[in-house]
Amino acid sequence: MPELPEVEVTVSGLKKEVLGKKFLDCIAETKKIIKKPKNFELFKKEIKGTKIENIFRRGKNIIFELSNKKFMLVHLKLTGHFLIGKWKKEKKEWVPIEGNEALKDPMNRFLRVIFILDDGRQLALSDLRKFAKIEILNEEELKKELSKLGPEPLEKSFTFEKFKEILKKVKKGKIKKVLMDQTKIAGIGNIYSDEILWEAKIHPQKEVQKLNEGNLRNIFKAIKKVLKKGIESGGESISDFRKITGEKGEFDKERKVYKREGENCFRCKSKIKRIKFGQRSSYFCPVCQKK
Repeated sequence: MPELPEVEVTVSGLKKEVLGKKFLDCIAETKKIIKKPKNFELFKKEIKGTKIENIFRRGKNIIFELSNKKFMLVHLKLTGHFLIGKWKKEKKEWVPIEGNEALKDPMNRFLRVIFILDDGRQLALSDLRKFAKIEILNEEELKKELSKLGPEPLEKSFTFEKFKEILKKVKKGKIKKVLMDQTKIAGIGNIYSDEILWEAKIHPQKEVQKLNEGNLRNIFKAIKKVLKKGIESGGESISDFRKITGEKGEFDKERKVYKREGENCFRCKSKIKRIKFGQRSSYFCPVCQKK
């Protein structure tokens, strides 16, 4: 699933390519992705002719601020990513006709919603699993939606004291689950929580209430370090994620534990292990990250 770094990389690419452009039309191959309004014709009516005045991220959400005072909120869910280019439809499949060669990557062929832009290009949402969501919201609805999220971990206001305050309110819970709770901290998911906890030398199943001051400080520093590295590397593309130009991100070169079961730990050379809890796989070093 695209997490904070992947969504931030996407927003940066969108700002560069489509900020100030207008939506002329929209084609939906998978209408269920459009959640609000559910009627596709009403959705088209909301966006046609509107100018993209701003694009920003909140948690794992991408928000387009439109010239009609509405907002288009997009959540990429498990396998969604945006692409910019030109396509034509051949035998029920959308084929790139212009743009970066990377658009031909097999992971870029699942076009579900295509926005026609006023510069002759298209902005497409590719989504293998069809779980992404798109909603048109007014300002009040957007505020309500985003108010459910915890603080942004890379903002200056997210201090060590703020982090401690969040965890102090957790009466019971394992640290990995808390890091992934979007109401506690926005944007961290399965991949980066594993990487953060390896960096901090903390077992993913460690109870929050058993973490000491030093543990907390190490986790806090690791959150900042790992997420920043994720953004600088262009995100993790071990699975479906691609940048809007179609290329893979390069966080794979930085990955220390995620999906490395049986491989050597970069610190102590012990074998990385995988456990399952909370319906997710977690990867960790049993020596560096003792419970």
